[in-house]
Amino acid sequence: MSNLIGVGLYTPTEASRLLHVPAAKISRWLRGHRVAGRNYEALWTPEVDLGDGRIYLGFRDLMEVRVADKFISYGVSPQRVRAAILLARDIVDEARPLSTNRFRTDGRDIFLHVIERERHGEERENLLNLFHRQYEFKQIIDPLLKTIDFDECGAPLLWWPAGRRLKVVVDPARAFGQPIDAATSVPTAVLAAVGRQQGIRGAARAYAVPVTSVRRAIEFEDQRQAA
Repeated sequence: MSNLIGVGLYTPTEASRLLHVPAAKISRWLRGHRVAGRNYEALWTPEVDLGDGRIYLGFRDLMEVRVADKFISYGVSPQRVRAAILLARDIVDEARPLSTNRFRTDGRDIFLHVIERERHGEERENLLNLFHRQYEFKQIIDPLLKTIDFDECGAPLLWWPAGRRLKVVVDPARAFGQPIDAATSVPTAVLAAVGRQQGIRGAARAYAVPVTSVRRAIEFEDQRQAA
């Protein structure tokens, strides 16, 4: 399991609880499926393969599913999402481009945010329509990835699944990517379980964490259970 450090590990069920996307849909997108005699290829190949024939997701897969689901909810078909991924891989030289901070959608097409440098060194921001292969200048929705911290290359580093207010973070380099209390790095599932059994103050003493960390963990896990 040491090779999964920094990658994260999630089953479709675990991913579903975090993303609020049905596990069956996640499995379909990552395994491919057949409907009415027609084969639909996987949207992409998961970054984790444990060799047992089951579907697992890494942190980047988690972020890809999150964005793919958002695009599809805006009316973009899964087939167009898959086509956008294939096109964008060549443009940005990134194996999992959908999880970067460069994608936008207007509900019909998917755009890739690009920055071009002019002859005199000035930078200009454009939107490349991945299907029409032309630059578009139109008003579109705000970036989808507001709760993600990105590195300097635009790749996701951390995800704040309940927003930054709750201070619960998903970090593939810690706890195999399970949600943790940002202040203490203790998994929220652990703090919440002990907090329910021993009370908030008892859990805080047992793990030497502030009571606010236990309260946040319980709130977050209650949200996950309710989803």
